[in-house]
Amino acid sequence: MSPAKPTGNQPQSSDMAVPEEQLPERVAELAAELSEAESGPRRKRLAGQIAGLASRGSKATGRGLRSSAIFARRRARAGGSATARGLRATGQWLSSQVMEMAPKVPIRNLATLQEQHPGLDTEQLADALIAGAARASGGVGAAVGAAAAVPFIPTAPAELVVETMALVAIELKLIAELHEVYGKRAPGSAPQRMIAYVGAWADRRGVRVTTSGLALAVGSPLRRKLERRLLAKASKSALALAPLLTGAAAGAMLDFRETRKLGRLIRDDLRKQALEQG
Repeated sequence: MSPAKPTGNQPQSSDMAVPEEQLPERVAELAAELSEAESGPRRKRLAGQIAGLASRGSKATGRGLRSSAIFARRRARAGGSATARGLRATGQWLSSQVMEMAPKVPIRNLATLQEQHPGLDTEQLADALIAGAARASGGVGAAVGAAAAVPFIPTAPAELVVETMALVAIELKLIAELHEVYGKRAPGSAPQRMIAYVGAWADRRGVRVTTSGLALAVGSPLRRKLERRLLAKASKSALALAPLLTGAAAGAMLDFRETRKLGRLIRDDLRKQALEQG
């Protein structure tokens, strides 16, 4: 009998000692639960678990960040900017974590969404999804900001990594479910669709189906764009955490607005595609 999955009602100690290889899956699970949570107290508990996961997962994220830094230093000795190479290596590591996490984000199909939001038309359902995702992102920003304000706990790099992964998971879920709402589901298997939605996240637009498909191989233009987007997102979170006593409020507002903006961009593009094809 397989063990039950932790829920938002369980104590945060259930996430203690998360193995490195399980971190993307656990972040994906918590982010999805948070996106779907209806009550404020439940959202707060789940966001707190994500913030707690950052400190308990610091060994895993720390190893990844140190590996990317070592790689960057080795490359820098061969010439070039150490800072630039360090950022590139961090972006590559973050993108690999997101690619590992993306297929693990649970997505609701249109029938499930309509069952959970009865009586809403297409636009109202899209509005509800965007609002829910924005609230979830705001909750993550507030929880991680509050955790970072605790003195003498040097976990900020790990917190930023886990916060970035959680925010991306929330936004990937939103993008995928908006595609469901507008009847624009990406082709292929579930993992293939999630890779397509990673491309949509990086491009800030709906999935475009082409004969060549979506190239996310290491070194591809889209992969590099993903790395840049992830670094930019992590940098914004770092700035929000900088004033320790206002990090929670700043993080909540920033993440809420960013997710809402992305959701509206994707929705507008899906509407445009529908008009072009209609």
